[in-house]
Formats: sequence, C-alpha cells, structure tokens
Amino acid sequence: MSPVLKSVLRLQSLDLRAAELRKEIESLPKHIAQIEKQLEIHTRKLEAERASLAGNQKARKGLEDDIKVHEQKISKLKDQMLQAKTNEQYRAFQNEINYAETEIRKAEDRILELMSEAEPLDKNVKSAEAKLGEEKKQVAAEADRARARSADDQRFLEEALAERSAIVKDLDPALVRDYERIRTRWKGVAIADATQGRCSACQISLRPQYFQDLKHADKVMYCESCGRIIYYNPPVDVAAEMHRV
Repeated sequence: MSPVLKSVLRLQSLDLRAAELRKEIESLPKHIAQIEKQLEIHTRKLEAERASLAGNQKARKGLEDDIKVHEQKISKLKDQMLQAKTNEQYRAFQNEINYAETEIRKAEDRILELMSEAEPLDKNVKSAEAKLGEEKKQVAAEADRARARSADDQRFLEEALAERSAIVKDLDPALVRDYERIRTRWKGVAIADATQGRCSACQISLRPQYFQDLKHADKVMYCESCGRIIYYNPPVDVAAEMHRV
C-alpha cells in the first residue's frame, strides 16, 4: 500500500472518529438534562407527599381549634344556665351545650381518623426524602461522569483534528478536494476496500483488469461505480501466520 493511500486511510479514520466524538459531545448535555429532569419528577413527588401530610396536620389543627371554641362556648353556656329564670331558657342553654358537645365528639373522631391517615403519609414523606437524597447523589455522580467524558472527548477531538491537519498539509490538494467531495456525497465514508474483487461500499464487482491494476497500484484509484477511493487489502493467511509463529 502506497504511503499516500495510507495517509488517506488514516484521514478517513480520523474523520469518522471525530464525527463520533462530536456526536457524543452534543449528546452529553442532553443526557445530563434528562437525568436532571428525572430528579425534578422525584422532587415534585416529594413535594406532593409533604403537601398531603401538611394538609392532614392543618386539618387536625383546625379541628383542635374548633374543639377549643366549643369548649369555651360550653363554659359560657353553663355560666348562663345558672342565671336562667325559666325552664325554657334552661332547656335552650342545655340544647346548645348538647350541640357543642356533639360537635366536639365529631371533631375528636375526625382527629383520630386523621391521625391514623397521618402515619402512612409520614412514612411516605420519609421514604420519598430518602429516595430523593439517594437520587441526588446518583444524578450528581452521573453528571460528573458525563462532564468528564465530555472533556475527554473534547481533548481527543482536538488531538484528532491536529493530526488531521498535519496529514492534509502533506497531501496533494487535488486529492484532498476529491476526498472531501466524496466524503460529503457518501455521508462521511469516502474509502472502501476491494479485497474480494468488489467494492465493499456499493457491492459492485470490479472489472477483472481493473482489480488486477488495483492490486499493484501505487496511486490512488476510484471505484468505477460509486466513485469512492478504493484500495486492495490483501487477505491474511491465518494458517500460514500460525505456522510462521
């Protein structure tokens, strides 16, 4: 294989690697945003659990305040009963006291129900807090890994581009233009091998004479069908290599 063709093959390898690195660099911020979005979902779930518990506690507090109001009212009514001048007034006060006592019992029953409901709500909050704390650690670690990977990719990309520039500088400008034109046309793949007598890219068989010329070529040749730069890569005789070892 001629030095020029080796350089073009290396150029193709660098371009493909650079494309992969750029794609990964672009995808990493999206990956971070995605895992942070998942964290946001868990945060909202915790907020909802806390809101449910807070609503329960607020309802209990309201009922406890109502009980205090009713108790104060009963105390006043009992004082007023002592001053009742008729049986009708006395019964009226008694009815109001009975009503207030009934409301107290209802409130106390409801408080007991709310206390029973509060226990699983409290457990849900604690569980959600623990899960969110663990999730935050995992997200932070994953984000750090993604940023480190992005930094590594950026460094590798810069190294690849620097080596690419050095290769391009030593190649014939006309060949570089051909390479860039073909690479653009075929979405990044400008080179194919023809080890089996056909272009590995378009799968069209080469003319026998053209294939023979390719085997002994010391210049860059092109597939007559798809126009890609084409080269012959002699197959390795595995048995012979093993015997030689």
